Amino acid sequence: MAAGVSALLVVLYITGGVVSGLRGTANLVVAPFSWAIDAVAKPIGHMLSGSVNYSDVVAQNQKLRYQLGQAQLRANEGWALARQLQEMTTSLNVPFIGSLPTVSAQVTAISPTNFAATIDISKGRDNGVLVGMPVVANGGLIGAVVATTPHGATVRLITDVNSSIGVTYGTSSTSLVISGEGVNNGLGATAVPLNTSLNPGTLLFTDGLSGALFPPGIPVATVSRVTLTPGAATFNLSLKPVADLAHVMYLDVVLWEPST
Repeated sequence: MAAGVSALLVVLYITGGVVSGLRGTANLVVAPFSWAIDAVAKPIGHMLSGSVNYSDVVAQNQKLRYQLGQAQLRANEGWALARQLQEMTTSLNVPFIGSLPTVSAQVTAISPTNFAATIDISKGRDNGVLVGMPVVANGGLIGAVVATTPHGATVRLITDVNSSIGVTYGTSSTSLVISGEGVNNGLGATAVPLNTSLNPGTLLFTDGLSGALFPPGIPVATVSRVTLTPGAATFNLSLKPVADLAHVMYLDVVLWEPST
């Protein structure tokens, strides 16, 4: 019965009433429902007229991905700060990234090869961006600035074979160096001592030791595989970047230098 009444009301609304004497009554009855009809009809009308701008949808999705990455980065950092990094930053006199200013930028060019991996961004020296500054996006560290112009900069990604990062994990004071292994190969670490307790899924973040290239606490990668060689005194690690490097369009440059 309710469906029949709704259908009748829609007909009355569209036709304006079948009898002129009932027009006013019909309008009064259907008025509360007209917003719903408009809400449904207008998007359909836009689609039929071909006025949906696909590029706008893509741009909005990229911005949403960037905002989600910022939230994920803060979540990953939170537990590390609470459990270890407060002591570390105090003893080393190095600021935690959560308190550091950043400059937001957009990727303007991507130049990956099998070994090298760099991107160009829309902010440069005039915005305070300097060589060596860390760059974060999509929930973790993605690289460091290696060249600047007044209005742009080049960022070397962490998967570049020339990239090396000092990291630690959990509440451990153990540090190790991980290196890029090429765009499609992620990161790795070799000659890790056997007494280092690392398992698949362990989160590694920058150690921020004195003279380090990055401040402490930036999530970098998770352990994906541990490779042991029988009789060896060390093992190797295969690592997956925390950040989704394949879908970086917006990012933040952390205004931090090792000498500060």
